[in-house]
Amino acid sequence: MKKVLIHICCAHCAAYTVEYWRGEGYEAGGFWYNPNIHPFTEHQQRLEAVKALAQEKSLPLIIAPEYDMAEYFRRVAGHETERCRHCFELRLTKTAEAAKANGYDGFTTTLLISPHQKHELIKEIGEKAAGEKDVEFFYADLRKRYSDSRHITKPMNLYRQQYCGCLFSEWERYTQEKAEK
Repeated sequence: MKKVLIHICCAHCAAYTVEYWRGEGYEAGGFWYNPNIHPFTEHQQRLEAVKALAQEKSLPLIIAPEYDMAEYFRRVAGHETERCRHCFELRLTKTAEAAKANGYDGFTTTLLISPHQKHELIKEIGEKAAGEKDVEFFYADLRKRYSDSRHITKPMNLYRQQYCGCLFSEWERYTQEKAEK
């Protein structure tokens, strides 16, 4: 059976993504590495929700020991309009490394279930990281199943975030909301 390591951005996006890959015949594992999530308390709330989901779904979970906030900001500083590219490169490269180091055949990301993410960019960066680290990138467009993932986690009463994760997305979410009122 092939093994896939799933980069997890949050519990809600992970729920259906894990089911999907298991349904495709893969042995799935989770990987938590998100130095983009700010503030740190938000990072920790999301991590605790992911741990609860992993326990509920019997999902092996690798948690990167570092919170590379400084590295994240070094990459995006002065490149705010390209911040997603730099963020995806950082997280997907680290996931590819973890997949290779832990004996997985390939990797993917829960970002692919979100209708708010840049799929072509994620696919491009995932394939590049796969080539560099000699491990496969598994792409699946799961956007149509986004609400299914929410339905899976709702009864679990897990923490649900209100923005993508980075400081910029938090600012955009709340300033746009304010502007709409």
